[in-house]
Amino acid sequence: MALMFLTGNGMSGGPLHHHISGAPLIGERRTAPCYRLYSVRDEYPALSPVSDGGQPILGELYDVPMDQLWELLASEPPELELSMVELDAQAAGPRPAVQLSFGMVLRRGERGGYADITHHGGWLAYRRTL
Repeated sequence: MALMFLTGNGMSGGPLHHHISGAPLIGERRTAPCYRLYSVRDEYPALSPVSDGGQPILGELYDVPMDQLWELLASEPPELELSMVELDAQAAGPRPAVQLSFGMVLRRGERGGYADITHHGGWLAYRRTL
């Protein structure tokens, strides 16, 4: 099992959620305030770590069996890559000062001119504005 933080189409009700169906949902979480969120062609979100100007981004944290995690990763777009994502440890309760999880982020070096949607706080909030 692996902790996987989802910010887009793999979340509950999303078109890729079937890849992790049955995986235990730990709950909603936010990232630490060191990320920006971008919309890639309004098809999916892309977290991007930043050293300055980041905000907490809402998503869902799952405990995913490895076979399901590989299935989900195979469906991810080429602009994203698997990375470690820092979560807001305060929201997780009595845990270590930093909580890390797997998550998908904008591939290093990717320069697509994507819309910055950070101010929406998450993918679902952004999608409601379309």
